[in-house]
Amino acid sequence: MTNHDKMIEKWKEDPVFVAEYDSLEDEFVLLDELLRARKEAGTTQEDVAKAMNTKAPTVARIESGSGSKRHSPSVETLKKYSKAVGCRLKINLESV
Repeated sequence: MTNHDKMIEKWKEDPVFVAEYDSLEDEFVLLDELLRARKEAGTTQEDVAKAMNTKAPTVARIESGSGSKRHSPSVETLKKYSKAVGCRLKINLESV
């Protein structure tokens, strides 16, 4: 187990950390989907940026979620990203 893994395991003993971590699950799922789709398409961030008519740092921000607290990507942006990696955006709601 790496030092990073040990650190995360220690943090998971803190109920406040666990609550915050769990609250981000949907965002993590989205980010994983974006990265999976780009990897399966065999494209780079630069390729996606060109197809979206933007720059690679913008794609990096979308994929990292670093702007999530300030500005989440719009549905239109997600559609452009999806098209750039050869996918169709599909959104569904699930009962809880």
